[in-house]
Amino acid sequence: MTPRELPVAGARNLFGGALAFKRDQLGFLAENIRRHGDLFRFSPLGVPMVLANHPDHIQHILVDGEERYDKDATIFKVVRPVLRNGLISIADKEQWSRQRRMMAPHFTPRTVAGFAENMTSETVHMLERWERRPRSAGDVLDVTDEIGQLALRIVNRSLFSADVSRAAQAFERAFAAANNVLGSFFRFPFPPLSWPTARRRRLRSAIDDMDHFVSGVIRERLSGEGAGQTDPQRPDLLTLLLHSVDDDGTAMDLEQLHHEVLNLCIGAFETTTNTLSWAFYLLARHPQAEQRLHAEVDQVLAGRVPRFEDLPQLTYTRRVIDETLRIYSPAYQTMRHAREEDVIAGYRIPSGSNVLLNSYLLHRHPEFWPDPDRFDPENFAPERVAARPKHAYIPFGSGRRVCIGKHFALTELTLALATVARGHRLLLPDGAPVVEPEPLITLHPRGGVHLRLVRR
Repeated sequence: MTPRELPVAGARNLFGGALAFKRDQLGFLAENIRRHGDLFRFSPLGVPMVLANHPDHIQHILVDGEERYDKDATIFKVVRPVLRNGLISIADKEQWSRQRRMMAPHFTPRTVAGFAENMTSETVHMLERWERRPRSAGDVLDVTDEIGQLALRIVNRSLFSADVSRAAQAFERAFAAANNVLGSFFRFPFPPLSWPTARRRRLRSAIDDMDHFVSGVIRERLSGEGAGQTDPQRPDLLTLLLHSVDDDGTAMDLEQLHHEVLNLCIGAFETTTNTLSWAFYLLARHPQAEQRLHAEVDQVLAGRVPRFEDLPQLTYTRRVIDETLRIYSPAYQTMRHAREEDVIAGYRIPSGSNVLLNSYLLHRHPEFWPDPDRFDPENFAPERVAARPKHAYIPFGSGRRVCIGKHFALTELTLALATVARGHRLLLPDGAPVVEPEPLITLHPRGGVHLRLVRR
């Protein structure tokens, strides 16, 4: 049977729908799913894109047809000035395979268990700092900013065995600036970032600040100044990466090490900051779910700080995290480049297409998620998970290029949430506005999440 041609979205709009895509990316895609179904093409400013929005499509692109697709796609070209040749965005499959082989042993659940104490102790220190805040500071916390600093302290203590409290905010600001520039450019790629504009200068300054942070820590370790801070019995990730070798005995060079460390900092920071911000916001808006979370934490922990070994018993806590990742995945979109012509669900996918996978929309697909906009941690009860296709839920991607930090992130998110829930609540301030998602390269709570801290 001859493949059908894809329906076209935005064909009658100026620049192939580019202005509508720029104005409201998620709204544009959602509206065209309603009009055309789960597969359609559009070409903002002439860039050929295909949206694929069904679990079968995900299986086909990321798993079964993985050799027919690569990361030489528009969205990764946009972020590559920041991420360079790190695991997140590298397009060369051979180089990616080499890096993944070298790094994967350091991100297994067993290895991550050694970093669990970093996650809980830093969260405890954050809570102690919150409690010491002077009353004049008010009782409303900028939760997104606070969790961002926590995330950077955890990842850098795990990566470098270092206290980076003073540098955390500078790195956070630099990444936020880069994310805004690149998110805006992805939605409307004009003028080119190579042009000498104010936007390009902001991006260059942000990249320089992040590079300065990473290179400084690596330089200190190699010079021996930071070597004494790591426990030989529990080496940090930087030590492990410095001693990693491929099958042929070669190690990664310093430039590649820099790229991978930067990717790890950004990936871990973004996932934790946004997921926990949204989780506390959703719990504040759904007190019954919050009560059930507290009941579990009280029963399992009896007031003590959680440990890695508690994770199998913190089942509802993990469901809260999973449901938050369903509704507001930080990595809410990814993309693949079609290396050759393909057929998906009877439709022709032209060679060279940028195939967009948007989990914000996939995770709201009414065929797999009843009442998809409602926060319901029971969506992740075992019987419901078993009844859904595997690829209806992809917060960390899938296939060979699934996020290497998945176990680290889920461990950190679950332990940090349980640590806070032991003795504290975060409540909506009076008259608090609804927080809307802001789709940049990653998905942010627009304006940040601001909540009141109270003791339980």
